[in-house]
Amino acid sequence: MRYISIRGRTEPMGFSHAVLAGLAPDGGLLIPEHVPDVSARLARWKRLDYTTLAEEIFRLYADIPASDVKPMIRDAYSSFDTGEVAPVIPVGGIHVLELFHGPTLAFKDVALQWLGRLFEYIVRQWGARLNILAATSGDTGSAAIYGVRGRRNINIFVMHPYRRVSPIQEKQMTSVLDPNVFNIAVQGTFDDCQAIMKSIFRDLDFKLRYSLGAVNSVNWARVLAQMVYYFYAGLRVLEHSGASQVRFAVPTGNFGDILAGYYAARMGLPIGKLILATNENDILARFFNTGEYRRSEVVRTLSPAMDIQVASNFERYLYYRLGEDPAHVRELMERFDRTGEIRVPLRAGTVDPLFVSRSADRAAILDTIRRYYEMHGCLLDPHTAVGVFVAEQFQAVDQPMICLATAHPAKFPEAVFEAVGRDIARHPVVDALRGKPTRCEVLPAEEQAIRDYITSHAC
Repeated sequence: MRYISIRGRTEPMGFSHAVLAGLAPDGGLLIPEHVPDVSARLARWKRLDYTTLAEEIFRLYADIPASDVKPMIRDAYSSFDTGEVAPVIPVGGIHVLELFHGPTLAFKDVALQWLGRLFEYIVRQWGARLNILAATSGDTGSAAIYGVRGRRNINIFVMHPYRRVSPIQEKQMTSVLDPNVFNIAVQGTFDDCQAIMKSIFRDLDFKLRYSLGAVNSVNWARVLAQMVYYFYAGLRVLEHSGASQVRFAVPTGNFGDILAGYYAARMGLPIGKLILATNENDILARFFNTGEYRRSEVVRTLSPAMDIQVASNFERYLYYRLGEDPAHVRELMERFDRTGEIRVPLRAGTVDPLFVSRSADRAAILDTIRRYYEMHGCLLDPHTAVGVFVAEQFQAVDQPMICLATAHPAKFPEAVFEAVGRDIARHPVVDALRGKPTRCEVLPAEEQAIRDYITSHAC
């Protein structure tokens, strides 16, 4: 499998090169040259455990020998607190896909525990070094840090918006004191962090000089790893229910998690609807309901990992929506960079019949957490509550609903306490953070300040 830029001005490259590059030299995101149809394999795949299924899917996209892929995957998921990796739990009228059983209690662990090992493997094979630059709105940072901490010839620089992530998310990142880990609190928003990261990656001289790589969902390997749980959960629920199609409700701000579901559908997983759930930062919901993609001010909410107004993976979806036309993608994204808005014409009253979308405000999030705890004994984190609230509006009798649970509620105890009036969102991993020393550099939201810091600390 070769990888191409959606902006069309980069020569195709292999998987390992795409993983280390993150972004293409022309500034575009990388995608596979083609998406394989796996419809004929689904009957066999539904009998596979999670790690074996992951091996099968990765081999479709990677140029790494199977004998090397298998131990990487097995080792990555050995740190999870359940052998199933991503269990599916029936709750009321929906199925909750629990993606928070990794070391940082967030769905990002599913991809980043593997990606850290993949980086180390490629760096070792190539005799190279790697400086990872990441921007996080909360969970990516800690998951990426835990994925690469202590790994040889790899340093990681993680930018998070100063005082705009939850205290627990901040503590998970800044309490990792390994010498190859550098936390940066940027005095701005997540969108500022992401814009700085993308601008630095577009400077090819700087990127090559310091061997910069990406762990954000701009990196194709992140999306690839997340495809696995769509197949794993979807095939199990379809087998158990006897239905012919399944629906997924996905809380998302950066469009990476739901993009993995979109690829799963393109590969042949029978998905009836992808239900995109957002909070008040609803640029994606507005797009799928009106065709208008327009940036506005970031609003601080109970679900901070989704407090995003520029979704980095949106460009990948746009490539397919525009008929795989790189010139059209380039023209629209350059217009968006200039004006902050673009429009895609509707077809039969919709942007895409596979997608539906709604948003959830603060009251809806708190009410959903309270209802599911009181009615089902199920405690939701505020991001999952966004997904569940929106999922309830799009249920269908003949298509079972799977809602992605993206974080453990213990990461957001304040929101849970506000919803249920009790301090019950606990987990030993979170309790162990208390009293730990921290290390973090506070820098202005200026690209040069970040460049200077990387220059001083790169491996």
